[in-house]
Amino acid sequence: MMDFPQQLRIFVSVVDNGSFARAAEALRMARPGVTNAINALESGLGARLLQRTTRRLNLTAEGERFYDRATRLLTDITEAQNMFGGNSLAPTGRLRVDIPVALARPLIINRIPEFKALYPEVDIILGVSDQPVDLLADGVDCVLRIGDLAPSSMIARKLASMTMVVCGSPAYLAVHGIPNTVEELKQHQAVNYFSGRGHRPVAWSLPSDMDLPQFTLRSGIMVNDTEAFVACALNGLGLIQVPGMVVADHLASGALVEVVPAMRAVLWPLSLMYPNRQHLAPQVRVFVDWVVGVVADSVGEWLSPSIVRPTPKVGR
Repeated sequence: MMDFPQQLRIFVSVVDNGSFARAAEALRMARPGVTNAINALESGLGARLLQRTTRRLNLTAEGERFYDRATRLLTDITEAQNMFGGNSLAPTGRLRVDIPVALARPLIINRIPEFKALYPEVDIILGVSDQPVDLLADGVDCVLRIGDLAPSSMIARKLASMTMVVCGSPAYLAVHGIPNTVEELKQHQAVNYFSGRGHRPVAWSLPSDMDLPQFTLRSGIMVNDTEAFVACALNGLGLIQVPGMVVADHLASGALVEVVPAMRAVLWPLSLMYPNRQHLAPQVRVFVDWVVGVVADSVGEWLSPSIVRPTPKVGR
């Protein structure tokens, strides 16, 4: 018979993952085992904790109260197990992470073997995409994001600031000239970036000490993928504003040329987001700590430290 702490862990996992199936995957259990554990827990408590429908899984009022108590109990159990520095169970299960294309190669993927060496029992599902994701609806444990974040109920933890550059190919600049000021820049053609379904180009950001509004250059082409974005600039289709980390190799080789150096003063936040839950699954907690270390190790010309304590955003 399953013990009470294990029932609590399964219940919290179901809530955090938003479904029985995803909880079963994260816990490496058969789905019937998860269902039976929740049924036994509800029967033992004499209360309905979860409201199931074909599309959604919601906490009842009793479930909300019990979730808060369950997460505190599990935290107390973990702290008690680790009081004297004894061996604790290594994190296991599924970890689903989503990161922008811009960060995949230069920051994260080449360091993943280190994480796997530390936590071999954690199964990583790595989504690499520039498109928005809904953490709860899509079953994503945490995401890395570049730029200002929309209001959300998630925890948003700013890790660093990324230096932006404006650059173009030698072929483009030979035809259109080299802009040296923001006013000259506004006369040029851009490879513009869009996100989401609206197909609206992301506005170009200006340094905070320039008392000027954001602007959008006329588009030679618009794309919604970072690799395509850079490839268009390499092929002379216009200027781009991009995190310097993404194009560092191209700048070093001369395949792209930086223009308007004053625009380097633009800094975009790099943030980590995860559900606003008191009890993070162990595999999520260790990944969050690991990413903080990876970012700290990467501080340099294109990445400046700005690690702050996580603060929840209001609304959604």
